[in-house]
Amino acid sequence: QVQLVESGGGFVQAGGSLRLSCAASGTIFRINAMGWHRQAPGKQRELVANMSSGGNTDYADSVMGRFTISRDNAKNIVYLQMNSLKPEDTAVYYCNANIKRRSWVAENDYWGQGTQVTVSS
Repeated sequence: QVQLVESGGGFVQAGGSLRLSCAASGTIFRINAMGWHRQAPGKQRELVANMSSGGNTDYADSVMGRFTISRDNAKNIVYLQMNSLKPEDTAVYYCNANIKRRSWVAENDYWGQGTQVTVSS
């Protein structure tokens, strides 16, 4: 099995910073893209940031210049540094990864359990 475990969420005032971490563990042959999505109450889940195994990144327009995604491929960890947080960033943040468990098995997408980020005005 594969598990993604997030940490680092919490409560912060507008303008503050938080750093989210997500560690993948279990039977892993290769991790392709890793990233972060978020879901605010009453809204659909949306992509926040994504990073390929080669280091290419994609960001939602709403977080460009404020959030930075990074990876430690040796430890199977993805990070999301969030600066200049705004109340509209309040959401449950989910880690996701496209993982190949065995060389002969197709890749699958895996998700973490989510971590709450609350930004007060």
